[in-house]
Amino acid sequence: MKVIYNANLIDKNTNLRGFIVLENEKIIAVEQHNAEKPALEEIKNAIKKSAAANSTDTSPDEKLFSSLTTSDITYTDANSLTVMPAFIDMHAHFRYPGQPQKEDLDSGLAAAANGGFGTLVLMPNTNPVISSREQALAVMNEAREKKMSNIFQTTSITKDFGGTDTAHITKLDRENFPVITEDGHDVLSTDVMLDGMKKAGANGIIVSCHSEDPELAVKARTYRQNALKLMKEYNIPAWGIVPDGLQVPQKIYDEIQTNLEQANELLRTAEDTFTERNLLLAEKADCRVHIAHVSTKGSIDFVREAKKKAASLSKKYMVSCEITPHHLALTGTKIPEIFALVNPPLRSETDRRSLIEALRDGTADTISTDHAPHTADDKAAGSPGFTGSETAFAVCNTVLVKQEGFTLNKLSELMSANAAEILGLKKGLLKPGYDADLVLVAPDEKWTVRAAEFKSKGKASPFEDKELTGKVKSLYIGGRKI
Repeated sequence: MKVIYNANLIDKNTNLRGFIVLENEKIIAVEQHNAEKPALEEIKNAIKKSAAANSTDTSPDEKLFSSLTTSDITYTDANSLTVMPAFIDMHAHFRYPGQPQKEDLDSGLAAAANGGFGTLVLMPNTNPVISSREQALAVMNEAREKKMSNIFQTTSITKDFGGTDTAHITKLDRENFPVITEDGHDVLSTDVMLDGMKKAGANGIIVSCHSEDPELAVKARTYRQNALKLMKEYNIPAWGIVPDGLQVPQKIYDEIQTNLEQANELLRTAEDTFTERNLLLAEKADCRVHIAHVSTKGSIDFVREAKKKAASLSKKYMVSCEITPHHLALTGTKIPEIFALVNPPLRSETDRRSLIEALRDGTADTISTDHAPHTADDKAAGSPGFTGSETAFAVCNTVLVKQEGFTLNKLSELMSANAAEILGLKKGLLKPGYDADLVLVAPDEKWTVRAAEFKSKGKASPFEDKELTGKVKSLYIGGRKI
């Protein structure tokens, strides 16, 4: 049995000073208490009270708290740190299998632990593309043997991202495969997407949508390539920073910015049109839909209206969405942030404000990292995305809690409880009977991002050299410190 004491206990519903008791990979008691190590009798009483108030099949029986001795307990002094449910990331890329130069299971899981993530949903844009039950289970089984964070490996919506064959979806079950996605791009054919959603809906599986018109994305790529050619020539990194002392003629900056603005405007239309399409198709298919990395006010407005409609329709048709830390913290309309290449792009301040308000009012459900590790060469060549697992809590704590007045309770809801509910997991709350996946954080500690120190192999971060507030200190999975 483990007792973590002298802690600030925070989740969606909890805000107290006290201790938490862990046994058999579960939380069995949460009790208000002062900073001192609780006495044996206090722990027994807490367990007994918890068992009486939360009677379930997993509740501790009377023998546990009646025969308990001090030697049965491992004490951990939290030293006034904040204990929260481990974070849950509904959108991360490990590039495994097939791209070990970018990330592998070991580096990805180490980065997740460093960022406080106890559960991750991994994207299938691997090599080969993960398109079958067998492929996905192989990755999950391998990750399970490492005894670190939990993962769900998604499969693609269409076989090998081919855009036509959805037959494999019928072999998937919700318990092992709560999410499928074509992430990295969207399914172009409306007919094929509808077919995939119908099959997913029949099995209770969530369809996570990278909402982006592929044809407009191709047009946008031309403008990005024009900008990247100049960025590479003048040694401008593609993750939103300008190195000290770099000399670039203003006309070059202007040309790069013009090309990226044209690309971003196309990608705005691409996102908004396919967000609306995917929501309509999900309603038609009567399936659960999750809109990934929403970045525009237009798309948030579509989600808001779809949620209202879903509430009055069938129980199968449910709508959720996620927002990334980088879209909350950064805008992509000025230098140097416009150089930070990601899909969807960083947007305007109006868009950023709409995302924050969507999190505040419940339109947006979760914060997901879209962790996308790349080598320096691949990033310089325009590979979109950033390494995000290890900065997510600090970025969101800095922007939402310190600047926007969100509570830590609300942040816990957005980074843990809501994702757990969407995925159907007994995680995300500091509550007896729930999994003992915990993160210890120092919410007021300031630190400066140094990507070279990341556990991830990906070192491209738009937050490089930025001071953030909020530091992850340790992660527990099933009550075991990672």
